[in-house]
Amino acid sequence: MKAARLVVLGVALAAGGIAAYLAAGNKAAPPPPPTPVAQTPMVDVLVAKSDLSRGQVIADQNIGWQTWPAEAASSDFIKKSDRPDAINQFTGAIVRAAMVAGDPIRNPNVVMAKGSGYMAAVLPQGMRAVSIDISPETGAGGFILPDDRVDVMLTRHDKAAEKETGVEKFVSETILRNVPVLAVDQSIDQKGGTTVAIAKTATLELTESQAETLQQSKQMGTISLTLRSLLDANSSPAEGDEDKPHGITVVRFGISTTTWR
Repeated sequence: MKAARLVVLGVALAAGGIAAYLAAGNKAAPPPPPTPVAQTPMVDVLVAKSDLSRGQVIADQNIGWQTWPAEAASSDFIKKSDRPDAINQFTGAIVRAAMVAGDPIRNPNVVMAKGSGYMAAVLPQGMRAVSIDISPETGAGGFILPDDRVDVMLTRHDKAAEKETGVEKFVSETILRNVPVLAVDQSIDQKGGTTVAIAKTATLELTESQAETLQQSKQMGTISLTLRSLLDANSSPAEGDEDKPHGITVVRFGISTTTWR
């Protein structure tokens, strides 16, 4: 009897050993360790914390630091590592080009002109701001707005033709082409019970020579503005002007030398 028990115990131990062996053989190998992910270098750049409109004076709450991938940070971004006091430096600056929240602050988009007027701050070097009186008839019916491009036209008496024919005659000539509009002064008026905005003054961005041409032309006749299409504003010179730089002063009655932007 004792021998039978020993045989049964031996068989049980053998079966257990075989089962353990088979279980160990079928056990899945442990997964390989995860491949380490390379950390992307990051930098802090100065960004707009709120939408900034053209001409707005920047307050300290309008800008702040934001983490940015170093490889995507352009050379004209303001980096905290280079200019840690940039928030204080840009507080009080004037926005030259509108930005939306999250846009990086770039030097060309702002003017460091604390205490200066907006117009003097945004004018490019060498340019002049010149204002002229306009009306709905001379200002494209009030549709001319800041940042538009216009041509300046002079309508005057043709004295030579009148002298020959004895009949009153007018001629119109474009004296300035593709001129940027910096500002439009508007006042509110009531017409037929409807409130309308009437532009009385347009301020143009001109070179010194173009400004002289415009002032001389005012004494010769009526100045009017013609609005250029957005597609035409950045196009090549009009047919017949291929030999002239874009935006040239075109004067055929001897009051100005050739100028261009």
